[in-house]
Amino acid sequence: MDLSNSLAETLVAVRTARGLSVAALAEASGVSRAMITKVERGAAQPTAVLLGRLAGALGLTLSQLVARAEGSEEPVARRADQPVWTDPATGYVRRAVTPGTGGPLELIEVVLPAGARAGFPAATYAGTHHQVWVLDGALRFHEGAVVHELGAGDCLRLGAPQDCVYENASGQPCRYLVALVRTA
Repeated sequence: MDLSNSLAETLVAVRTARGLSVAALAEASGVSRAMITKVERGAAQPTAVLLGRLAGALGLTLSQLVARAEGSEEPVARRADQPVWTDPATGYVRRAVTPGTGGPLELIEVVLPAGARAGFPAATYAGTHHQVWVLDGALRFHEGAVVHELGAGDCLRLGAPQDCVYENASGQPCRYLVALVRTA
């Protein structure tokens, strides 16, 4: 499922609902006004990092922003119907596992290609409890200045939100599950 148009519409809707101009969102997120305008028009494919910055500035997690764009309210999310989004910068593939939107728990399956890195600012995880469970491969997770080396079966519980980087330094894809629980 291509989420680009839905993400563009969702960004505009959330920004305007919060009474923010493009300039105010640019200042809060560190993303240029020109890029925000391109993303909102659907003229640019946003990266995971860019979406994370915009989501944080809008008071949402990246997962919450994408879930709003996905818009399903069904109680069962069949694998074939789970929205999939690919980050154009890293090849990172994100699958929304959790059915519907608005619940307190979000499960996201990610495949991070060999050699890829995806970094997110602390604001992306504000108001959430965050865990990462590695299903296949190896993941180097940077939690602020602390680096965690994780292998298949390892699960990491994160502390207070801080800048983080998911890194696959191996020669094989890494598949992991991100679990987010809203705390605020």
